[in-house]
Amino acid sequence: MSGCLCLPGYKKKNMDPVERLQSGFKQFKSEVYDKKPELFEPLKEGQAPTYMVFACSDSRCCPSVTLGLKPGEAFTVRNIAAMVPPYDKTKYTGIGSAIEYAVCALKVKVLTVIGHSRCGGIKALLSMQDGAADTFHFVEDWVRIGFLAKKKVVTEYPHTPFDDQCTILEKEAVNVSLYNLLTYPWVKEGVAAGTLKLVGGHYDFVKGVFTTWEK
Repeated sequence: MSGCLCLPGYKKKNMDPVERLQSGFKQFKSEVYDKKPELFEPLKEGQAPTYMVFACSDSRCCPSVTLGLKPGEAFTVRNIAAMVPPYDKTKYTGIGSAIEYAVCALKVKVLTVIGHSRCGGIKALLSMQDGAADTFHFVEDWVRIGFLAKKKVVTEYPHTPFDDQCTILEKEAVNVSLYNLLTYPWVKEGVAAGTLKLVGGHYDFVKGVFTTWEK
């Protein structure tokens, strides 16, 4: 079996949702966990991931499956549109604590932000009109983290069709998140010292393409 730990046959039609979870775990345990003690035994003592991965919560974009990441290889945060907010001790402390722990305690070597095709969060960001009331309690306020990316896209590509603007914004929002990572002091120090790399990524599940770039 390859590094990708997804298994065929997990999803069965007409299966009770809770039963589906139990069935999936039983198959994972018998076909992966029990057959790979060399992978899972060391993880009982602790973790030493190479990557911290920021990915979207979209159900179509699981980074472990898409990139074939094994347990213990990536410390992962998933949220709407894979956004990374700037450093702020009074807001977004869940994200800040994850970054701090990954960099300062786990000593990850690579921080990766991955956008993806047909992202609903990015579409919501691009669709927002100044002064209009929010539709959701949290979503619009969250995706406003990518406002500078939106401003760049609508300024530089004003006549580009909406769907194509979304595709451009999916990548530009990643760049804003990478920039925001540098507002965290321990990230800035790690990049300056050469112990940390910042990598952007984009997964196009329509075309089956994954691209990366360094910042």
